[in-house]
Amino acid sequence: MSKVTIRRKAISKARHTIYLDHYPPIYNPYTGKLQRTEYLKLYTFDKPSNSAERLHNKETSNLVEFIRASRQIDIQNRRFGFLSDTIRDSSFIEHFRTFTIKKQKSDSDNHAMALRYFIAFAGEDIKLSDLNDFLCEDYKNFLLSGPGISRREKAISKNTAVNYFAKFRSVLKEVFKRGLIDVDLYKIVLPIKPKETHRDRLEIEEFQRLASAPSSSDLMKRAALFSGLTGLRFSDVQALTYSNVKGVPGRYYLQYIQDKTENAEVLPISDQAVQLIGKRGEPRELVFGNLKYSTLKPFFVSWLSRADVYKNITFHSFRHTYATLQLEYGTDIFTLSKLLGHKSLKSTQVYAKIIDRKKTEAAGRIVLDLECLS
Repeated sequence: MSKVTIRRKAISKARHTIYLDHYPPIYNPYTGKLQRTEYLKLYTFDKPSNSAERLHNKETSNLVEFIRASRQIDIQNRRFGFLSDTIRDSSFIEHFRTFTIKKQKSDSDNHAMALRYFIAFAGEDIKLSDLNDFLCEDYKNFLLSGPGISRREKAISKNTAVNYFAKFRSVLKEVFKRGLIDVDLYKIVLPIKPKETHRDRLEIEEFQRLASAPSSSDLMKRAALFSGLTGLRFSDVQALTYSNVKGVPGRYYLQYIQDKTENAEVLPISDQAVQLIGKRGEPRELVFGNLKYSTLKPFFVSWLSRADVYKNITFHSFRHTYATLQLEYGTDIFTLSKLLGHKSLKSTQVYAKIIDRKKTEAAGRIVLDLECLS
């Protein structure tokens, strides 16, 4: 049971300052930390010498009791730490923008576009106190209508809507985690179910041609090949430091925090993957330097052309390539799930649909003698 108690502390000029003692400590969104004491910047006189000081003490005591009771109700009914009306009425879009800035090291373009689409939907600012499941569902339907807000006003696909809505739900999760809203809308509002698509990936021959082909950026080439040999997402390749690379020849591994899930991972990697890293730098130095997502598209157009690979290959395609080649070479689905850092086997089974060797083998079991047709 949470309890808010009035405490006093002696200060100068024969006075006592008044503060609230919260037990257990509660989250303070101003500081981002748990806090037990809340100073009210109010005081009382120890020995009031006149009617004005006596009135001051009485009114201050009444005010403090009102604040204490309000805090107690807020904690019990709303679970809002030190949340004031100012915070409850603050801009959700500003929280969205702050979240986007925090994610600028990963796929910042997608986060920025997700923010733009929410602003286009909202029309005007949305307060934190205005967030509810109805508004979230309206935004979901807005995205599914395929609006185009770019200069060319090109409609977005369903899977792009899936992506943008997932970013929006991540912000909902963040503001609830910080105690800024009292309902976990992330759990209440379901994600958009993605449309099944054929994921472009590389055959081993194409992968080899890319490794052999010249490119306009050695950094981007090595980063992409590294993803193909390890299965790492762009955000994890981008954040990789030399301190994450451990082990000895034949037994190298990565020890890192996965950006998407925030889970601690240990991933065995090949000697070839370590070769792509090159000469070891300082422990906190980024392995692949200043790698930017926004520069990848023009790089891939040129590199793929030089390697005679005519597929819609993105950086994430190298993760798909890693997964499907692992299955082709006999890695079981459970091991692959661990290598990819998936929380659920269901996520990994998508790759099993791409490479189902049993289907391929079955296709050749019925054999006819067609010489009579010649």
